[in-house]
Order: sequence, then C-alpha cells, then structure tokens
Amino acid sequence: MYRGGMPRTKGDHEARRRDVSAAVWQVMATRGFAGLTLRAVAAELGATTGLLTHYFPTKRALVEYALDLLEQRTLARPRRSTGAGLAALRDALLDILPLTPEATDSNRVWVASWDTALADPAIGADHARKYAEGRARLAERVAAAQALGELPPGDPDRVAAGAQAFVLGLVVQSLLDPARFPPERQTELLDDHLAGLTTRRA
Repeated sequence: MYRGGMPRTKGDHEARRRDVSAAVWQVMATRGFAGLTLRAVAAELGATTGLLTHYFPTKRALVEYALDLLEQRTLARPRRSTGAGLAALRDALLDILPLTPEATDSNRVWVASWDTALADPAIGADHARKYAEGRARLAERVAAAQALGELPPGDPDRVAAGAQAFVLGLVVQSLLDPARFPPERQTELLDDHLAGLTTRRA
C-alpha cells in the first residue's frame, strides 16, 4: 500500500499479492484453517496486520481468498493422462490422492477447511458443489469405460459416487497415518477398488 514517498507500481502490487498468496498458503499448510488468522499471515509475511486489512477487511474475506487460492493451485497441478476409459478414471482418482508433497499440502488444506464449511452454510454449499462437479467428471469417465467394455453396465453416477467416497476416505487415512498409507500403498488400494468394479455384476 502507498503511504507516501514514491508511489507503488502495478508490478509492485502484483509482487505483493504473490507474497500474500504464498504466506496464506504456508499458514494453511502448516496450521490448517483453524490457524488461519490475519496475525499468522502477517507474521509469515513479515508485515503488519494493518497492511493485510487492505486485502482482507474481515476474517471471512481471508477464508474466501484462501479457498480460492486452494482451488487455483489444485487446478494448476499437472494431471495424469495415460489413456481413455478405465485408465482415464484411474488417472482422475490418482490425481486426488496425496501422492506427492504438493498434493499432500493441498489435501491437508482441503480437509482442514471442512470444519469451516460445516459452520458456514454458504461455504458448505460451495464445497458440495465442487464435490458434485467432481462426481460428474468421474461419471463421464465411468460411462466411457462402460462403452469400451472395461466396466460392466450400470449407473455411472452411482459408480462415480462410490469411487469418490472411497478415494476421499483414503485421503483422510493417508493424511492421518502416512507411514501406513504411503503413496505406493494408496495406489495399490485404489487398484484393488477398480479391480472390484471390473468384476462387479450389473
């Protein structure tokens, strides 16, 4: 923010915004949403809380920004693309799991946001929307695998809901007990789940 002297340029402003984003992300990754406060972000940034109020006039504004930042980072992550049909479904589910440090941080932040979503109807509705969109994308891949004969006929939405529920449960177990659920174990369990789908009767 400009407080006298030479005015800040647009480049300065964008650089500061990037710094703020990095500080918000670091606080979320290490302290979760419960520890996401203006004071914590300011300390991470090496700035005053007064400066941050120009970006986030309220705690809710900070939370909304944090959720937007999480979505942007999630969308920006590289995605697997090893094939169509069942391979595409597997890729999408692997992309959800905490198999890399970056994916682990994103999942830690997302799981930490659940408490906030349960307490705030608007944020909760937005979470539900994102889950619904994720199920719809999975259902498209299920339907494609069925058309290729890789999965038995059935309701793609139901299969997608089950797969999403499975992988989200695996996310939580992996975050809470990473020694028991390392990346290779997560992948094995996912493959077991998919193998079960291929043999399930319609």
